Amino acid sequence: MASNDPGIAMYLAEDPQKGGIEDGDVIDDGDHPIAPDQFDPKYETTKWEIWAYYAYYIGDNGLTLFNFAPTAYQNLLYQAAGDSEILNFAGQDRTINSIVLLSNGISFAIQIVIFLILGSYADYGSSRPNILIVLSIFAFAIGFGWLGVHTANKWEVATGMYIVGLIAYQTTLTFWTAAFPGLARNTPELRAKAEEYSAGSISRDEYDFADMMQRSRLSNMAFYIQSCGEIVILAVIVGVLFGVNVNASQANNNWGLSVLIAFATGVWLMLAIPWFIIEKRRPGQPLPPNTNM
Repeated sequence: MASNDPGIAMYLAEDPQKGGIEDGDVIDDGDHPIAPDQFDPKYETTKWEIWAYYAYYIGDNGLTLFNFAPTAYQNLLYQAAGDSEILNFAGQDRTINSIVLLSNGISFAIQIVIFLILGSYADYGSSRPNILIVLSIFAFAIGFGWLGVHTANKWEVATGMYIVGLIAYQTTLTFWTAAFPGLARNTPELRAKAEEYSAGSISRDEYDFADMMQRSRLSNMAFYIQSCGEIVILAVIVGVLFGVNVNASQANNNWGLSVLIAFATGVWLMLAIPWFIIEKRRPGQPLPPNTNM
């Protein structure tokens, strides 16, 4: 499938024992506090919220900015370079492979800076949902922007869109993943386990095992549902390819790739809206003493 399985990231995104709390609200059991939002009914995870979370992942599947956009970009590079496969990029003549590798490096370098500045907001404070919305809007703009970039003379514009598109895809996926621990922790099943643990009915190991199993279940379901949804999108995309007759000419092929990116972006936008609306904005972790973001 197009996108990366976020399963490992989901487990590392946030400490389940410390997430979703405000300063001064920690219920402590030695070194293992339980987030008090597990006892606040307004934060309880609903079935519709879980499905909205899955739906966002179906949209953010990578087909747009992680698969078709790189294909369209390299397609334009080869057409602009011709048989020489040489273009002037960053002040000197370079091969197509060199340009692509440099573009990837620039993208990753910018991502490092962005995550150094914004990364902590994924787990701390209450800004994560708003940051995800803003990053998603940037991603949507890039995706639809490819409709205007489908000729070889715009390869430089395509380079910029490719770089920003990779950044948008990776950052949206990261801030979407960061919502996962709080979502799993507040399911009715795990909230019940938290109450049992608080009452002394179960041990810490039993509570941790229940937490692990619940997060595993949601993680696996997210990837499974995203994969099934992506198959449906890909099936529609085959029809789109025939609709624009991509085999008729080079221009049609270029236009077809741009249409595919825009179509997949439209699906992403449609599937993202429910998550933006339904998500219960649970507070993140409090900052450690004498620290700031």
